[in-house]
Amino acid sequence: MSAASSLLSEEHFLCPICLDVFTDPVTTPCGHNFCKNCITQYWDINAPCQCPMCKEVFNARPKLRVNTFISEMAAQFRKSTQLKASSKTEAEIRTEIQQMIQERQLKIQEIKHSVELSKEDADREIADSVLVFTALMQSVERGLSELIETMEEKQKTTEKQAEGFIKELEQEISELMKRTAEVEQLSHTEDHLHLLQSFPSLNTPPHTKDWTEVSVHRSSYEGTVRRAVAQLEETLRKEMEKLLEAELKRVQQYAVDVTLDPDTAYPYLILSDDGKQVKYGNVKKKLPNNTERFSSCACVLGTQSFSSGRFYYEVQVKGKTKWDLGVARGLINRKGEITLSPENGYWTIWLRKGNEYKALAAPRVLLSLKTRPQKVGVFVDYEEGLVSFYDVDAAALIYSYTGCTFTEKLFPYFGPCINHGGKNSAPLIISPVNHTD
Repeated sequence: MSAASSLLSEEHFLCPICLDVFTDPVTTPCGHNFCKNCITQYWDINAPCQCPMCKEVFNARPKLRVNTFISEMAAQFRKSTQLKASSKTEAEIRTEIQQMIQERQLKIQEIKHSVELSKEDADREIADSVLVFTALMQSVERGLSELIETMEEKQKTTEKQAEGFIKELEQEISELMKRTAEVEQLSHTEDHLHLLQSFPSLNTPPHTKDWTEVSVHRSSYEGTVRRAVAQLEETLRKEMEKLLEAELKRVQQYAVDVTLDPDTAYPYLILSDDGKQVKYGNVKKKLPNNTERFSSCACVLGTQSFSSGRFYYEVQVKGKTKWDLGVARGLINRKGEITLSPENGYWTIWLRKGNEYKALAAPRVLLSLKTRPQKVGVFVDYEEGLVSFYDVDAAALIYSYTGCTFTEKLFPYFGPCINHGGKNSAPLIISPVNHTD
């Protein structure tokens, strides 16, 4: 049937009345074909009944029957026409395939480039690790050598002192034995005059030292090892400082431009026009209570969201006695009281009472910081499940959440906290990242 339809032109499948592909085609006694509905309506309007094509007049309205052959041919033609209309040309198919090939070639290049960058990172880390651990091993070896040398010097001093005492004692013993021999010899003499003359000198004991309080003290090594280990700890601390400084330089390469989202801000918060500063105000603004807005917590989210890769930003906290910082999931609860914790979708640290720093993990972790951070850096590695906080000026790590599982968008989170009579009036300021030299 399809072969036969391919031999006929389009006009063979068109109704002469509606000029469209036949629908329920019927044949008149004169042999012409029409849509059943078309010829019926034509005869309803025109009298007498005649063929629209050849004008043959019929004394009575002919009984019409569906022309199954034409009906099947028309259906095939209609189907073929639809296929042609919906199908793509060979050129379009080639273009589409070529585009798919190019996309995959680009993806291969992207993957290879990622592997190259990963290898560069690994090589750099390995090189840095070799330098650090080599320095540490050399420091340990040097410390051990100095420790052994110190102990050996103390022992040598003790031995030298003992040798001196022994030599003196041996000399005195020799003198005493000589005196004993002289006395013994004199006791057997029969020369009484000689005895009387020699007795006074022999009766006087030879000059000797009073050895009662003399002793050799054992060398004391208490604290020697401890001091050596303390020196190693100091060396390790300095190496850690170098590592953290290098680490901060690396994460700063992932700096992003973050601005505050006014649609999420607690009504008492005041945001700067450029979206870079936020502080607590004393007047509640009349703002729509949209689903994005925090209703009871003095906080605001960043406008930007991140669902892959790494990102970093810095926030000035100078002059504040309370603040919260970190990242939050997009689907967090923003109404009513909020408990900051990873279980609730918050990875944060905070300052309270002017000097109490905590990581709001479960359980919360009290942080012991050597200095009060004036600027805090926040770094996230989405795929690695890492959220780290840095004291930017000190190039020190404050805290890291590790092994996190992120499954949705993350937003920067800022909590300037309530202003207690001007004691916490300073704003949180999103600062431009100045890459450390």
